[in-house]
Amino acid sequence: MNQLKLKLWDERADQAQEALDTLFWNNDIGMYNIETPCPNGECNTIFHYWWMAHAVDVIVDGLLRTGDTRYADRLTALHQGLLKRNGGVWPNELYDDMEWMALAWLRAYQATGQEAYKETVFILWEDILTGWNEHMDGGIAWQKSQLDYKNTPANAPAVILAARLYQTFGDAEALNWAERIYAWLKGHLVDADTGFVWDGMNRAGDGGIDKDWKFTYNQGVYIGAAVELYRITGEAGYLEDARRTFQAAVMELADAGHGGLPDEGGGDAGLFKGILVRYTAELCKADPGSGVAADFLRANGDLLWARGKSGDGALFGTDWNRAGGEIIQLSSQLSGIKLLEMLAELERARS
Repeated sequence: MNQLKLKLWDERADQAQEALDTLFWNNDIGMYNIETPCPNGECNTIFHYWWMAHAVDVIVDGLLRTGDTRYADRLTALHQGLLKRNGGVWPNELYDDMEWMALAWLRAYQATGQEAYKETVFILWEDILTGWNEHMDGGIAWQKSQLDYKNTPANAPAVILAARLYQTFGDAEALNWAERIYAWLKGHLVDADTGFVWDGMNRAGDGGIDKDWKFTYNQGVYIGAAVELYRITGEAGYLEDARRTFQAAVMELADAGHGGLPDEGGGDAGLFKGILVRYTAELCKADPGSGVAADFLRANGDLLWARGKSGDGALFGTDWNRAGGEIIQLSSQLSGIKLLEMLAELERARS
């Protein structure tokens, strides 16, 4: 039975990856179009740096799952295209964007051994660390022009990155950073009673916490941060943090009937669910008792495939409960692929 399920999720992931490659890739710019259809690349009026980081991530997923060299070739082309589009340098103004880019190229380096990807990671990591300051008692700023605004998106991915730098290269200083940033985040933006993760604080300069911003994204990155530190230290408290936040996310955000995740809108928000499902899958891999989390992912995968496809192909809009419109954005397509790739990976681990 597991082999049949594995084949099923593999086939679905293949179809979604094929749609990404044939309907979004733009060879003229060495990057993906930000939506499809996009005649003559006219849709690319904005450079969505962090969307492209997640595109790198799903290419790595495909490479690790299949071993097909076309994924490695696409990574090479995208690395060159991104560097050219960003003016020949890797850093930008947003610390969370750079963290996603560094995380993606670290995975690409681990998958391929390409030194250029490793160099990209360390260039970005050095710049990311400039975001830590003592406004709000610490934490990494969201952007360079607003150093006193601290949020989960700029801190939880930094924990994941720092932890993986330690795991990959034995960088003890990186582990210190991971623990320091995590402690700040847990102490400032995680509800002590439930484990639900708030978005940010001091956005308006008043020290307030944005408790009305309830996003799947924030739960996902905190789960991922806790899981990475659990893997390194073996401390049960980190695993318990991840479990509590997953439970809080489901309670607060998922549909009470079928467990489906919400439609959070287009643009950047199209990526939010994909981030939660990626790091929920990491929780499943780290926690043998996480059957509820695995079932949650499968339920959303079945929902996505049965109701969320658009047109005749494996295209996904922002609502996994119904087909999208005539235009599909890259962000929501990447989220759908993440879910399918994670389910294929989990089934492979069970087989």
